[in-house]
Amino acid sequence: MLDRPTIAQMLAQADRPLFSFEFMPPRDEDEYGALWRAIERLEPLNPDFVSVTYGANGSTRERTLRATREIQARTNVQTMGHLTCVDQPVEQLRNVIQTYADQGVNHILAIRGDMPGGPTVPWVQHPEGLANATELIRLVKEVGDFCVGVAAFPMPHVDRRDPDFDAWLLVEKWQAGAEFAITQLFFEPDQYFDLVERVRALGCPIPIIPGIMPVTNLRQVKIFAELSGHEVPEMVTHRLELVADDPAQVRVVGARIATELSVTLLRGGAPGLHFFTQNRSQATREIYARLLERHW
Repeated sequence: MLDRPTIAQMLAQADRPLFSFEFMPPRDEDEYGALWRAIERLEPLNPDFVSVTYGANGSTRERTLRATREIQARTNVQTMGHLTCVDQPVEQLRNVIQTYADQGVNHILAIRGDMPGGPTVPWVQHPEGLANATELIRLVKEVGDFCVGVAAFPMPHVDRRDPDFDAWLLVEKWQAGAEFAITQLFFEPDQYFDLVERVRALGCPIPIIPGIMPVTNLRQVKIFAELSGHEVPEMVTHRLELVADDPAQVRVVGARIATELSVTLLRGGAPGLHFFTQNRSQATREIYARLLERHW
């Protein structure tokens, strides 16, 4: 594969917002079909990069490596693998990092990760593992020549619920070698802009890409709360509840909410958007088309 710019280089050189998509490793063989249908339908949108999340157990992690390897081999899209510290000794983390390198994947999203059960479960460090994302960044940089991304939190992480501490942590990750950040889920644009302002006030220029999850069904509201440790804002749930009896309209309203958020973020200077696709394509394609119509 020809050399191409890293995500950090694209962010530095871009004269337009970057667009990217996140996929999940299939839970079993039957789900590989859904994953590849989503990839095939989204690839024509020419995303700047895609990523594959990293599970909390061994079998899911193996599927992450497989999916990342196959996307890298079967598409022309810049591919990033995720990596967490959860329940893994340092030697295993080294092996995974080296596997990414052997597959030709030179981007890793390095995150501490949450324990099985979600962010409200207390974090427990593996006795032979790492304590946090900052240590993981240093390990990734030590093992190979990777462009490293990290997570950012527009809504305070449930560990402390302290937005200033979250901003300081992001600065620490940047100092350790992180080159860009992707936010966790959120629905209110001011949460993103406030995070950026706090980080810039600390003298840190790291690009922060908003993460967007289109709500396509009411069950996802519960998933969002589980993933973030925060309730979905009432202004969002109210609009969805008004059409709760019509699944098609729930998807339409969810896409409209995500489009409105995306437009506000882009007009406010966000360097791109990273869509959490849930291995589906329709909502993301619809939002992308609406953004093109609005010229951001």
